[in-house]
Amino acid sequence: MTQRVELATVMDRLAVDAVITGYAVAVDDGDWTAYQALFTPDGRADYRSAGGIEGPAREVAGWLAEMLSMFPVRQHLIVNRRLELEDLDGYTGDSAVLQADYLNPMRLDRPGGTNGDAGAPNFVTGGRYTFGLVRRDDGAWRVRRVTVHEKWRRTGAP
Repeated sequence: MTQRVELATVMDRLAVDAVITGYAVAVDDGDWTAYQALFTPDGRADYRSAGGIEGPAREVAGWLAEMLSMFPVRQHLIVNRRLELEDLDGYTGDSAVLQADYLNPMRLDRPGGTNGDAGAPNFVTGGRYTFGLVRRDDGAWRVRRVTVHEKWRRTGAP
C-alpha cells in the first residue's frame, strides 16, 4: 500500500467518524435537519429493537422529534467503533460498515424544573448501532442505513 493510499484510507476513516459523531450530536440536540442531512436521499433508519419504527430517515426524524421531546436532557455516547471500509484490491472503495456501541442516558422533563437540574438520568439505554455508509460523488460520506440493536434499558432511579 502506498503512502497516498494510506493517507486516503486515514482521511476516509476520519470522514466516517465525523458522520457518526454528527449523528449523535444531531439526535442529542434535536437538530432533525442535520440528522436528515447525514443520510443519502434513500437513507433508512431502524429503531424497532428499541420500540421504535423503521423507515425513511425523514419519517424517522419526525418520530424521534416527537418521542424524544419528553427527554430535554439527553447525551448519547457512541464508542468502540469498528469500521470496515470496502477494499478494492488495496484501495478504499465507496462503501463502509461501522458497528459501534452506544450508551444513552436521558432525563425526563420536570414540571417547573430546568434542564440543569442535578440528579441521575431516569432513563438509560445501551446497545449497538450498525451503520451502512456510502461515499457520494462529491466525496462526502453519508448513512444509507442505520440499525439500532438495543441490548438493555433501565428506567427510574438507580
